Amino acid sequence: MTRKCSHLNSERDEILRNYELLVSRIIYPLSSNDSQIKLLSVQCSQCERRAVPLMCCCLKCPTFACLEHFKPHLFESKHNLVVSTTFGQVYCLECEDFIYDRKIERIRLKAENDHRRRLGLGLRNEWNPSSADAKLLRKAPKAYHMSKGTMRGLRGLVNLGNTCFMNCIIQSLVQIPHLRDYFLTDQHTCKFQLNDISEEIDEENLCLMCELSNIFQEFYNGPTEPFIPRRMLHLVWKHAEHLAGYEQHDAHEFLIAALNVLHQHSQSLSSQQAGVECKCIIDQLFTGRLQSDLTCMKCGRISTTVDPFWDISLDLGDGTSTDKTLEECLANYVKSESLGATAKIKCDSCGSYESATKRLTLKTLPLVACFHLKRFEHTPLNRRKKIRSPVRFPEQIDLSPYTTSYCTRVENGIGGCAANEMLIRSSNVYDLLAVVNHNGNTESGHYSCFVRHNQDQWYKVNDQIISPQVLESVLVSEGYLLFYTKSFIDYD
Repeated sequence: MTRKCSHLNSERDEILRNYELLVSRIIYPLSSNDSQIKLLSVQCSQCERRAVPLMCCCLKCPTFACLEHFKPHLFESKHNLVVSTTFGQVYCLECEDFIYDRKIERIRLKAENDHRRRLGLGLRNEWNPSSADAKLLRKAPKAYHMSKGTMRGLRGLVNLGNTCFMNCIIQSLVQIPHLRDYFLTDQHTCKFQLNDISEEIDEENLCLMCELSNIFQEFYNGPTEPFIPRRMLHLVWKHAEHLAGYEQHDAHEFLIAALNVLHQHSQSLSSQQAGVECKCIIDQLFTGRLQSDLTCMKCGRISTTVDPFWDISLDLGDGTSTDKTLEECLANYVKSESLGATAKIKCDSCGSYESATKRLTLKTLPLVACFHLKRFEHTPLNRRKKIRSPVRFPEQIDLSPYTTSYCTRVENGIGGCAANEMLIRSSNVYDLLAVVNHNGNTESGHYSCFVRHNQDQWYKVNDQIISPQVLESVLVSEGYLLFYTKSFIDYD
């Protein structure tokens, strides 16, 4: 990053005016209307992609393109300066470097804080390094650039005795870009305010968020030998006693227990008060809203409840089907079903118990969508059975057809998407991030996982062993837990 750029200084006043407009309307939109304008406008004029990390806008004209496709624009128009629509940083195409300018940074920080204030998030302040920080910066003055083929962020985990279920969840969480950025930028503040861990401290109060932060540091600080997640296992045992012990456990059960503890340990004191919406990082990433509609079959009255969810569990049927898709499982999930004569509801309108139908739809989508394929079920003899039916899942999926607004319009015969919803449909597209697989039967088995690292490179992680894979191998795996992340993030 350079501090001096002649191309900025020569047109400084005009560039600053245009930058201030772009940063408050496109980069950090201040209204729902601005958010929709961003979704409609931010698309590369060359390759037509939207979800590109280095999508930029020209600071001299309304041209959008990813950084690699801005070179022709430079030659044709002689416009040198562009701004990242994701981060708000200014890049000079001729200098081939990002520019640091105090005035630009203050404009960007003000716009970001206005945006965060509207969303009810904490405000960011200018960083003034302490003497200890300055000493570390002098010791390591160069930033580390994550090259495309880097293995940094990948590390095997030692199996501590039937702990493959935990290892797979850790590997999946570590690859979530939003969590990585959160922990590696030191955003977590321990609610227990512990500076060091000693034997005198009550172990019940040890922070699982702090340990996950430590794991991120271990994955990204350079060493490649397998990491021993002893402390993570110990803390989970302390806070989720049903998972204690070295017997085999379920990866899905561990995921939900871990998210619950992480959620508790990342909540602020104010968000723990009744009626205050939690905005901790776990809720921001994993929490969606599920709408349940009960319809009285006699009078048609609809009773609606909305509840939060961290994952979606999908039925696979009786296991006799030889070909299913994730889309078909989701379509069945949101399909209206009769509750039957033995499960009548009390209808307030009729004043009596009546037969009813129930329908579940996705009211609000999370940033990270986790799908649990229900491969284990109990037989009438109370024995566990594994369903091995193959389920084909895509690299990218549009969750719009399973949302409440979409399903309601289809049910009313209006059609899938309203005109204004077409603008935001791209924000409902998700990319596959990780796949957890279970090999074996209900009595004995082993978990392994596939993870996407550094945008488009896939690896199989089997405890300590990491091996590169092609996408086709991932998509034909059996699948037990599927993690997807939003392709395009709209913070409105």
